[in-house]
Amino acid sequence: MSNITAKMVGDLRAKTGAGLMDCKKALAEANGNEEQAIDILRKKGIASAAKKADRSASDGLVEAYIHMGGKVGVLVELNCETDFVAKTDDFKALVRDIAMHIAATNPTCVRREDVPAELLQKEKEIAAEQVQGKPENIVEKIVAGKLEKFYAENVLLEQPFVKNPDLTIQDLLKQQIAKMGENMVINRFARFQIGG
Repeated sequence: MSNITAKMVGDLRAKTGAGLMDCKKALAEANGNEEQAIDILRKKGIASAAKKADRSASDGLVEAYIHMGGKVGVLVELNCETDFVAKTDDFKALVRDIAMHIAATNPTCVRREDVPAELLQKEKEIAAEQVQGKPENIVEKIVAGKLEKFYAENVLLEQPFVKNPDLTIQDLLKQQIAKMGENMVINRFARFQIGG
């Protein structure tokens, strides 16, 4: 169905808290039927995860992961809303998976906004130098594309999950938020490597 309007998408987003693209896909799948679209989003866990994102996550766990051989170690803090969820096996497994992922991928920071300004500026300059001589409007698009690639490689939430590269760490969190029924936030991490 191609007659899905921006208003329909906006209304569904307001009701569910899901992202615009998720709402648009759900409406397309439901042939414009809002009730069915809500059911589709709920089944995928998208609506409930987005609604929970504003809730305070002040409990949680700090997990330590030491990679085989003891050359790499990670501490990660994953927050949730209650002590009850923090004690579940699913939550503990999630924190461990995230810590293992950090050990394997060595991200720079948790979220895009945390990338140090000087590092971002340096990446922009390198990208711009690589495309010197091209028209200005094309340079801007190429630099923007290279920055998106930089974020996907260096920002934890945007990295493909090592155990399932079809999911980003953000997608993994959303799935678990929907499954466990609480907001979850990766607060911080530290990665240690021998000689690093």
